[in-house]
Amino acid sequence: MTDSAPKPGPTTPADEPEGIASRLGLGLAALGRPAYITSGRDADLGDPAQRSVEAMRENAHRMLDAAWWLGVRYIDAARSYGYAEQFLGSWLAAHPGRREELTIGSKWGYDYVGEWRIDAPEHERKDHGLAHFERQWPETLEALGTTPDVYLVHSLTPESPVLGDAALLDRLRALAADGVRVGFSTSGPAQGEVIESALALPDSPFTAVQTTWNLLEQSAGDALARANDARWLIVVKEALANGRLAPSPGTDDPAAEAVAALAEADDQSVDGFALGAAVAHPWADIVLSGAVTRAQLRENLAARVPGPAFTEEALGALAEHPETYWRERSARAWT
Repeated sequence: MTDSAPKPGPTTPADEPEGIASRLGLGLAALGRPAYITSGRDADLGDPAQRSVEAMRENAHRMLDAAWWLGVRYIDAARSYGYAEQFLGSWLAAHPGRREELTIGSKWGYDYVGEWRIDAPEHERKDHGLAHFERQWPETLEALGTTPDVYLVHSLTPESPVLGDAALLDRLRALAADGVRVGFSTSGPAQGEVIESALALPDSPFTAVQTTWNLLEQSAGDALARANDARWLIVVKEALANGRLAPSPGTDDPAAEAVAALAEADDQSVDGFALGAAVAHPWADIVLSGAVTRAQLRENLAARVPGPAFTEEALGALAEHPETYWRERSARAWT
């Protein structure tokens, strides 16, 4: 992508309330399936036995309505987020005038195999092959009832064959030529390495990346700044570290407690401080909220950029070693 190509993103200053709304997106990872790795789901969603497809669809529609009326215009889904694409598609069908004002992103590369069970032995299965893309792309179109604006390879890691698969890359270039912004999401301690490899790819089809960045996992920051220089769309996921950086007294998490102390000094909630720290980066076009209740979404939208006393150096000191962070994340239970 050339330097002159348009890069979507807000123009409102990030520390104004309108700017926060324009910079936040709603992620459906926790809304499209009964089990996920975020903390506090029983408190937020009630008895797991009551999380039927119908109940989760109704809640997802309530959240999409709330996001719409609060000014959120970026929605993130994936083939593996349970029925997230179907829930979004049925909501769009019920509100046909809203589609043109939204930016919709989705992902391919994982199947949802949890069979709508909390205790499923496996919830997602990864496949980055061309045949899998060719199967999942039409499934996305059918589920959404529309073409997504952004389509990402889900969780690109150094082990993935994508960057060396010439046939798949050609297919992704063709999709990009049709007007879809093609990219990838990242996970794991080598996120920055993957972004750098994709940036160096000749005739790259990629102009978007969705990456975990939060106050406990800041390792991809330099690579994201370079992606920003290349005019990529940058979406930040897991800004609250799957609930570690949300209000949760008595959790015995020293890293989260250190963030909470700074949030209190800044007169913010922990989640507001964490989201504001992500929004503060000029390379962050969209920061996803993983809210599953309307109260959480309203709280997220009240976030603001931390005050000037909270320097980049001070916030950088909060980060864990990436291997430590991702080891903790991989051990989280699906609830």
